[in-house]
Amino acid sequence: MTKRCKLRLIRKEIFMKYYGTQLDEKAIDQTAAMMAAAIRTAPKSCGADTLETVVVDGEDKERLAEIMCVLAKETGMDFYSRDAENVRKAQCVVLAGAIASYMATPHCSYCGMKNCGEARANGVTCAFSGVNLGIALGSAVSIAAGCRVDNRIMFSVGKAAIRGNFFQRKITLAYGIPLSVSGKSIFYDRNMVSISKPIFVD
Repeated sequence: MTKRCKLRLIRKEIFMKYYGTQLDEKAIDQTAAMMAAAIRTAPKSCGADTLETVVVDGEDKERLAEIMCVLAKETGMDFYSRDAENVRKAQCVVLAGAIASYMATPHCSYCGMKNCGEARANGVTCAFSGVNLGIALGSAVSIAAGCRVDNRIMFSVGKAAIRGNFFQRKITLAYGIPLSVSGKSIFYDRNMVSISKPIFVD
């Protein structure tokens, strides 16, 4: 028997079985990494790298859920605590945020200000930040869907991430995407206690 054949036999003996929960963890880790790559490579205004991605699990994920419960009490909006339970049940959470920046596009005014200088002076977020983040989030969840990993884009998670300083850079907009692999999606059967509705002005 050759040395290569012996090594193959040893490897088969050592790594003989992978059980469901172990494979679930591998699937989650690989999916989260690919989602981070999708956010990084998503098309952005001027090709500028203006987004930050963080993946949290374990104690950091629990701290995120606790902040969401605090926000529920402060705002009276129960969906924060509802979403916090999803965060607790999820294996990990992908956080994506728009770094504070301005595109300096002349005669834009999409943010409602005359120019970027006025927007910055008044603390107004650049309109391109939301566009860039939205495109990246769509790219990220398409990866999760393709991997058959249950997920939801959550405003509440992003708000808690900013409150808890989960990002390294100054972030103006953020969303979170809890990831879960289970027999039934943790995002079904959620009680819609309180939810905001759009106000149309036309």
